[in-house]
Amino acid sequence: MKKDEIRIAILRIEGTNCEEESYNAFKILGTKPEYVHVNELSRGLKKLNDYQMIFIPGGFSGGDYVRAGAIFASRMKGTISMDLKKFIDDGKLVIGVCNGFQVLIELGFLPGINTDWSEKPQAALAPNISNRFECRWIYVKKEKNSCEFLKNIDDGKIIALPIAHAEGRFIFSKENEKKYLEHMIDNNQIALRYVDPNGNYEEYPWNPNGSLYNIAGICNENGNVFGLMPHPERAFSRYQHPGFYRNLYEEPGKKIFKGMVDYIVKKF
Repeated sequence: MKKDEIRIAILRIEGTNCEEESYNAFKILGTKPEYVHVNELSRGLKKLNDYQMIFIPGGFSGGDYVRAGAIFASRMKGTISMDLKKFIDDGKLVIGVCNGFQVLIELGFLPGINTDWSEKPQAALAPNISNRFECRWIYVKKEKNSCEFLKNIDDGKIIALPIAHAEGRFIFSKENEKKYLEHMIDNNQIALRYVDPNGNYEEYPWNPNGSLYNIAGICNENGNVFGLMPHPERAFSRYQHPGFYRNLYEEPGKKIFKGMVDYIVKKF
């Protein structure tokens, strides 16, 4: 498939934001991004199968009432969850950033331990350990993983990305924590982990939300569903970084977006 044939659905409902940055990133790379409201899919006005990728951006969908991402997930689960499951089974890509990650957890498509879809969430993104909204640049390390989105970034690479969330602490229930974490490690599902500038796995503030195992981003077992709390669309261009004038930034967001496009070109 050629890049200019790739159709990407930027999925949104009321309260979504960062969709414009995401749209522009895909547009710059030569694809055909499109804003798609979840109601257009649930009412049959647009069809998931017409796209090669679903991008669920950040924000405060549904006002983040109940739990972050819960309302967005509920509206999808009641209407298009089976279509989304087939979409994923066909090897197409789904990514959720920040609020989008929360949505994928609530839907049961991540972490996807021993299943491609769980009717009940297997994990949670709980309130930050600081009990406050964390909005700043942080460091993450790319782990050895099976995630198709990160093929353009070397294992062990330390990159800076911005965060902006109040509920990003990745956790499992206590009874499942040990076995689920071991499963994810064994299956190379942990994609990104919070680190300090030297690459050490440290606690808060370097781990900005207190996530288990410093988890910042994960993928499903097949590597085509990816969720992360940092915002790659806000790190797409060098000038988005506060140190751009000193030429200190390497545009990791662009590498992540390009990785998605490269996968689709090869796969389809």
